Amino acid sequence: MPELPEIETIRRQLAPELEGRRVEQLDVLDARWCEPAEPSALEDAVRGRRIERVARRGKYLVLELEDDIHLAMHLRMTGNLLLSHDDERPHLRARFLIEGGKRLLFLDVRRFGTGVVLLGREARDAYFDVRLGPEPLDPDFTAEALRAQTRGRTAPVKAFLLNQERIAGVGNIYADEALFRAKIHPLRPVGALRRPQVAALRDAVVASLEAGIDAKGASIDDFRHSDGAEGSFQDEFLAYGREGEPCVRCGRPIRKIRAAGRGTYFCAYCQRAPRAGKALGSRR
Repeated sequence: MPELPEIETIRRQLAPELEGRRVEQLDVLDARWCEPAEPSALEDAVRGRRIERVARRGKYLVLELEDDIHLAMHLRMTGNLLLSHDDERPHLRARFLIEGGKRLLFLDVRRFGTGVVLLGREARDAYFDVRLGPEPLDPDFTAEALRAQTRGRTAPVKAFLLNQERIAGVGNIYADEALFRAKIHPLRPVGALRRPQVAALRDAVVASLEAGIDAKGASIDDFRHSDGAEGSFQDEFLAYGREGEPCVRCGRPIRKIRAAGRGTYFCAYCQRAPRAGKALGSRR
């Protein structure tokens, strides 16, 4: 599933191509893409409006249109946004005809991706506020802010990182990479982390996301750039997908377990498991 770095990569590629141009037409070719809204409602809402800004919130790509109209798109598991001069592509769910002759195509093999129109900034902010936590690349995402969120929580730290209501944009890949960098076991209760560990986790989340952006995302299965090219972060993984390979720090083999319902990669030596009796971080 595309995570924050992949969506930010697409945003940076699309912004200079789309901003200032009008959406001449939107064709919703799969009604499931915008349920429960009718396809015609989305088509009418965006038709003829200028794209003022291509933005991102968590894993959502947002087209901010004139007249305070916002179209939020989520790629989910297998979605892709391609900028093209033709629309002869399989799995086409929605097609934007952009002023100047280009087409923005929403492709999705498994049809989980979505598009929703939000009328006004208040509606946009309300939509995201109930779904997403803070942006981890914003200045306000400090160690103290993260510690305030973790305090008193008993969920494993891996599950905490995957919860979009806690931190926006972090998924399975970047959670594993961050935990490896921070030397924290994925099953350690997040509320048991000490202050230095929380600070290390905050820095590791930011470093992992920034590394992913620098590499223009990870193309493991379906993710592609807006021009169809692949990202390269998969060549730089420290933990994710490296089961049985030597740890880059200690040389011991990377292990794989299930955590928060997801395949999770870590080094059992560098990321020590929590000791029994201290799972909740109680002081005795």
